[in-house]
This record gives sequence, structure tokens and C-alpha cells, in this order.
Amino acid sequence: MKLFSLLLFTILPILTFSQNFSGQAFYESKTTVDMDNFGNREMSEDMKKQIAERMKSMLEKTYILTFNKNESIYKEDEKLEAGAGAGGFRMMMGSFTAGPQYKNVEKNLLLEEREFFGKQFLISDSLTKLDWKLEKESKQIGQYVAFRATAIKKIDPNDMSMARRRNRDRDSEKKELEEAKDTTETADPFDEIEVPKEVVVTAWFTPQIPVSNGPGEYSGLPGLILELNVDRTTILCSKIVMNPKVAESIKPLEKGKEVSREEFNKIVKEKTEEMRENFRGRGGRRGMRFGG
Repeated sequence: MKLFSLLLFTILPILTFSQNFSGQAFYESKTTVDMDNFGNREMSEDMKKQIAERMKSMLEKTYILTFNKNESIYKEDEKLEAGAGAGGFRMMMGSFTAGPQYKNVEKNLLLEEREFFGKQFLISDSLTKLDWKLEKESKQIGQYVAFRATAIKKIDPNDMSMARRRNRDRDSEKKELEEAKDTTETADPFDEIEVPKEVVVTAWFTPQIPVSNGPGEYSGLPGLILELNVDRTTILCSKIVMNPKVAESIKPLEKGKEVSREEFNKIVKEKTEEMRENFRGRGGRRGMRFGG
């Protein structure tokens, strides 16, 4: 009853909203990496700090969601960077990261531009459907009252953006390293990572902005999502501008070869297997690790 009263209190002011309202929400995204599980155990602390600094631009980003009642465009607010950063690793991880996304709630449509190893794709999909559970907690985010909601999200096994290092205890890892020294078999770096089958998604949404929308692929709540926690990533809204005088126009994306989500996942799977085969063919590099 208390939750219903709070929702009613926040919903009443929005009844006066114009049906033609629009806005822009600015989000700060941060992904954490356990540096203790990154690289060889012999890697020095200074080296870990250098790698962490180089990876910062990949793990901390700013996004802008331009929205109206039924549509939105979500894209990175790209900035010029000094230096080459993480080089090839940056390019590889960029291939597993979503590009601009267009959502149409009324048509149940999600369009996503994705550059995958030099090729441009336009992924056409339906909106991500999550079984949101409204919780009792609420909190203030800026000038808005936000309510907590949680859901379980199934992860595609080929979604390398969710990859993380396998959870192995130190004793078993030490034994594996010792055994590896006694064999000429090349260690496969892909054996060191895994994609979780599912993750918990926690969202904080505000009914004061009555759009069923949010950052990235997420939507489906009775209000704009202001904060989102998914696995190792936290996305927090830092600023909202309602009815901006100047804003990007909202229209369906059209850059790239159009494919379905299933077709794109098949392409990713085939490319990943190709990378593994090429690695084995070159003899690999012992001790190569992935963070997570």
C-alpha cells in the first residue's frame, strides 16, 4: 500500500505532461575489472595500474538518450582521446560492444548499429522483454523520486561483451600452471573466459518522466530508468533536459547490412571459432589472459 501511494504521488504530476514532450538523458557508464584476475600472476602491480589506466576510456563512457513518448536514440558521446590507448585490444573489444541503438516502444522494435571486425551491421530485433519485479525501495536521484525494480536476464553464449575470467581458485590455477610447464601444448586464452548464463538486472526508474525507456536495450518500466546495474556495469543518469531547444532528431537507424539478432550471433560465433583456430595455428602465446 505504501508503494502504491508513493507511485500515485509521483504519477499525479505527470498527468499534465504534453503528449508531445521530448527530452535528453545523459548517462555515465562504468565497468569494473578485477585486476587481481587480469593477466599473469607474475604481473607487477605497476603493470596492472598501467593497463587499468589504458583501459579506463573503454570502461568509463558517457551516453546520451534522446527520447520522446514512443521512440529513442541511445549513443555514446564520443570524445577525442590522447594516445593510442589499448591498441588492438581496444579494437577487438569494440567489435563486441553495441553501437547506436534506436528503440520504438509502440512498434516493439530495436535497431542497433554494430561494427564487427571492420564490417558494419544493422541488427533488427524486438525489444528486450524482462519480467520486472517492482521492489519496495525508493530513493532520490537528482530531483526525481526513483523506484527499484529487478529482473533476471538470460545471456546469449556468444555475447562476448559479458565475458569474464573463469572463477578458479588460486590452488587449482597454480597446479594448472605447473602442469602447463611440462607440456608443449599451447594454452588457449578462450579457455580462460566464460559468458554467464544469466545476470541480475537492477533498475531505478522514475514515473515523473512517463516513458517506458532507458539506457541501451532496456525498457519496459512505468517511467524513465535513471540508474541501471548489470553484472559489472553501472549506468547512472547525471543530467536530464526536458524539451531541449536543440536535440538530435529521432529516426530509425539505417547504416550497415541488415541482419536479425540470430543471424548476427551466428556470425559472432563463427568469427570467434576462427580466432581460436588462428591462435592455435600460430602456436599462441603462453600466459595470455582476459580480465573479468
